[in-house]
Amino acid sequence: MEEIAGRYINPFTDYGFKYLFGTEPNKEFTLALVNELLRGKEVIKSLTLIPSEQLGDTKDDRRAVFDVYAENEHGEKIIIEMQKADQQYFKDRSVYYSSFPIRSQGERGRWRFGLKAVYTIGILDFVFDEDKDDEEYFHHVVKLMDINKKEVFYDNLTYIYLEMPKFRKTEAELESLLDKWLYALKNLPRLLERPAALQERIFKKFFDVAETANLSKEDYAKYFESEKAYYDLDGAFRTAAAKGMEKGLAKGRAEGRAEGLKKGRAEGEHEKALESARRMKADGMPAELIAKYTGLTVETINGL
Repeated sequence: MEEIAGRYINPFTDYGFKYLFGTEPNKEFTLALVNELLRGKEVIKSLTLIPSEQLGDTKDDRRAVFDVYAENEHGEKIIIEMQKADQQYFKDRSVYYSSFPIRSQGERGRWRFGLKAVYTIGILDFVFDEDKDDEEYFHHVVKLMDINKKEVFYDNLTYIYLEMPKFRKTEAELESLLDKWLYALKNLPRLLERPAALQERIFKKFFDVAETANLSKEDYAKYFESEKAYYDLDGAFRTAAAKGMEKGLAKGRAEGRAEGLKKGRAEGEHEKALESARRMKADGMPAELIAKYTGLTVETINGL
């Protein structure tokens, strides 16, 4: 176990993120991070964690399982997802997930359809394909907009996406508390000491809680399995991407360099997703969780 686990928990692992931000003793970290992301809104004073599994209206409806699901003192709902891999329908899935807290507000009888705000926060370990060439733009805030007026049409539905690979600030460049939270999330797996720039009380507690040495034996075992799955997935991604790119490039030489590069990327992405899915399935990971990590359909995973 010691060969994988570092000093601090890797928040990009499924268990690690939920432990740090989705447990009752640690929800002050969630509150602090959310308040920085929603800066400009009224400061949230408290959060109540809600069971992360949400069921549909009938037993046959598809369910949703959030990484973190919470409600503030105003009854507004907050979904937080740590997403390892891009998916073909990632944005569709994100919008679909936001429909659960919207529909849950429906009341019987004479209801006026007044809705509390819903916030979906995606912490992404990948880059949107359409934004890959813009190295500076990583913090997306999305709302319903009137495209002619260029004004927000509806303010109670917000999607926030953070493309973490693009966040490259050094410790010396950190300015805001949000910068510090993103730096901590991005670098936590590699840190050996608490960064000198993060002196606020909340970070002292955060780093204490994030030390793998402070985990119980049971929590450490669960975290270890989650971290192993994370690095298996990462290794499979890199290997399969290289193989797929090589195969695509070889084929592309006959079809033109530009077309070959495009096909190489596509084949590499698909190949690495399949390879990762095989490994995760062999480790007994549920098909729905594999689909979340790889972007493949549950049907494809079941057929492997």
